Amino acid sequence: MAAQAQSIVVPTDAELLQAQADLWRHSLCYLTSMALKCAVELGIPTAIHNLGGATTLPNLITELSLPPPKLSFLRRLMRLLVTSGVFAADESTGEETYRLNLLSRLLVDGVVVDGDAHQKAIVLAANSRRYVDTALSLADWFKKDMAAPKSPFEELHGVALFDESMALLDPESDKLIAEAVAAHDNLGISQVLQQCPDLFNGLQSLTDCCGGDGTTAKAIVKAFPHIKCTVLDLPRVIKNISVDGAINYVAGDMFKFIPPSQAVMLKLVLHFWNDEDCVKILTQCRKAIASREAGGKVIIIDIVIGSSSKTILETELLMDMLMLTMTNGQQRDENEWRNIFMKAGFSGYRIVKKLGPRGIFEVYP
Repeated sequence: MAAQAQSIVVPTDAELLQAQADLWRHSLCYLTSMALKCAVELGIPTAIHNLGGATTLPNLITELSLPPPKLSFLRRLMRLLVTSGVFAADESTGEETYRLNLLSRLLVDGVVVDGDAHQKAIVLAANSRRYVDTALSLADWFKKDMAAPKSPFEELHGVALFDESMALLDPESDKLIAEAVAAHDNLGISQVLQQCPDLFNGLQSLTDCCGGDGTTAKAIVKAFPHIKCTVLDLPRVIKNISVDGAINYVAGDMFKFIPPSQAVMLKLVLHFWNDEDCVKILTQCRKAIASREAGGKVIIIDIVIGSSSKTILETELLMDMLMLTMTNGQQRDENEWRNIFMKAGFSGYRIVKKLGPRGIFEVYP
C-alpha cells in the first residue's frame, strides 16, 4: 500500500517573511553578545557614568579617546545595544542622547548596586574565547560515543572548570571565570535578606558551602548578628582570604565533610553538578544539620526552570545550556529538584519564594 502523501501547508507571504526574519535573528543574535562585550571592553558604561549618566555621541567618543572617524560606527553599535535594552536613548532634545539604564549600571567600574558587585566579569567570561570555542564544538561533542561523558569544555580543553588544572593551563581565564562566578553568586543576596527574613530568623548557626570570600556570609551576619556563620570552600580558595574574625573559614571538600551547624546553605552551587553528585553533597548536608525539630534545614538558592515569564524562562534555559556546555551540571525544574531531595533522604521541602530565575528552597531532614 502506497504511503499516504503528507499534505503541505503553504505559508502566506507574510508568514514566510516572518520566518525568514526569525531565522536571521537567531543566526545573528551572537552579535548582540559580542556588541555587549565590545561595549564593556571599551568602557562605555563607565564613560557614560563619568559624564553624568547621559551623553551625546560626540562627547562619548571623546571620553573614550576613540578616533573621530569611528563616530558613525559607534552610533551603529549603540543603536543595536539600545534596541536590545542594554542602554536607553532620548532624542527629545534634537540630538540623540544615550543613558544608562538598570542593566548598564551593573557594568560600571567601581560602582555597586544595593551592595552588590558589578557584573562586568560575567559579560567578559561568557563571551571569552574559551567559552565560545566550546560552544562551537557542541555538534562534535554530541557525535562522540563516550562511556563517561566529559563536559564539552573539558573534552575540548582537557581541563575542567574550577579545577586546579584550569588554573595551570590558563591562569588569566581561570581568574576571570572565578570573578564571573562570584559576581553571579553575590548579586541578589540583599533581596533575599529583605524579602525572606524568616529564612534566617531563629537560626543560631549556618554553614555556607562554597561561600568563597564570605561576601554572602558577611551580609547575613550584618543583617542577623546573632548567627554564627562558617564558610566552607576549597583550600585554594580559602588560603587567599583575609580573615577578620566575623566569619569562620574552613578549608575542605563538601563531598567528604561539612562543618556541623543548625542549617547549611547552598547558593548557586548544585547547578554545577549532575544528579548523582548533588545527592552526595546533599547527603553530607543532611549529616551536618540539626534535626527538623531543632530547626535544622538546608537553604538552597538556585535556578528553577519553569517561569511563566517568557523572558525569564528563556534566561533559565540559556543558563541550562551554559551548564551543559561548560560543566557536568544542569538547571532543574521543581520535579527534578524534588527527586534529588528525596534521593538524599530528606523528608520534605518548600519553595519560599521565586526571585527572577532563582528559587529559594527550605529542605527538611
